Amino acid sequence: MKSIIKIFNGKVITPFRIIPHGTVIVKDGKISEISDGNMEASEAIEIDAQGKYISPGFIDIHVHGGGGHDFMDGTVEAFVKVAELHARYGTTSMLPTTLTSEVEELYVTLDNYKKAKELNKSGSEFLGIHLEGPYFSVNQRGAQDPRYIRNPDPKEYKEILDHSDDIRRWSAAPELPGAIEFAHYVKSKGILVALAHTDATFDEALTGFENGYTLATHFYSCMRGVTRMNALRYAGTIEAGYLIDEMDVEVIADGIHCPPPLLKLIYKVKGADRTALITDSMRAAGMPEGESILGSRHNGLKVIVEDGVAKLPDRTSFAGSVATTDRLVRTMVKQADIPLADAVRMATATPARILGIDDNKGSLIQGKDADILIFDDDIQIQKTIIKGKIIYEKA
Repeated sequence: MKSIIKIFNGKVITPFRIIPHGTVIVKDGKISEISDGNMEASEAIEIDAQGKYISPGFIDIHVHGGGGHDFMDGTVEAFVKVAELHARYGTTSMLPTTLTSEVEELYVTLDNYKKAKELNKSGSEFLGIHLEGPYFSVNQRGAQDPRYIRNPDPKEYKEILDHSDDIRRWSAAPELPGAIEFAHYVKSKGILVALAHTDATFDEALTGFENGYTLATHFYSCMRGVTRMNALRYAGTIEAGYLIDEMDVEVIADGIHCPPPLLKLIYKVKGADRTALITDSMRAAGMPEGESILGSRHNGLKVIVEDGVAKLPDRTSFAGSVATTDRLVRTMVKQADIPLADAVRMATATPARILGIDDNKGSLIQGKDADILIFDDDIQIQKTIIKGKIIYEKA
């Protein structure tokens, strides 16, 4: 079988420019060469992009499910099926994400991840696990199950980290008792620490940042903004995200969790290099609207999907998104008027840098993994290639 692929006659999105008529050569799963025009490549499998865009693959660092499955369903199959669903929409790699739960359920999820990673041959590549919770503010729980929310417990989180070496990121509220010590320990293990579901004031968020909370999880969602206390106004976590230049933010760019004016504001203040696009999608991504479940099928929360988003049944809160990564980029371009190259950067190079994998992923550069998409002017995915293997082709 040929191990060389030539993708030509497309608009190649590089970190520096968009090549209007470019070629990308892939050898043994790596990007070998990029150039203007139609390069010669003997013995190569040829893919004619037909004038469409040739882009780095999208990296989703916060995703819970899709295609009717959730990572906390308790099965290996769920992991594989979610990865396959999102690959169809442009996600070439992802961080499977948990929800607040009992420790025993979390252990099952971690064990299933390890098994699924070996079996995942036709879906988005797994980059590690993202633990979302259980150390959150009850006031900012959103759709997280309040039965399992608690303060950081050193015995508990040390045992969790001893149980699995696949944890890549952990989101928690920095203002909780013990949250700073938690961040120090987790960070010492080489794990990304993020602030989330937090009622922190600006000063508490700043302290959190200084102690390792360098990423704001689903910016704006379930975090304190300006509030009054004793008649005085206090800035919150949202303002900290803007004012701390070095803090990264991730955004559910479905146009609903953050409407276009907020997406424009985030882009204007934080820029493409500090903003990562995430789906935060639950099991209903890629499925018809209607009733669904957030979290495990066994003890998850009933939700309703309508208007392109999941909601609690009483409609008091969103309950995760049903977005796919192509929709994120499309929303930034079509609704928030962001240049395509910057929208793509927020879905590729920026999350790769946040995760510390930018040496291998996130851009079309010689020597990096051949995670490549072909999409049209409407960001509809025509072809998904992961490490040089064609995973999806639009019929």
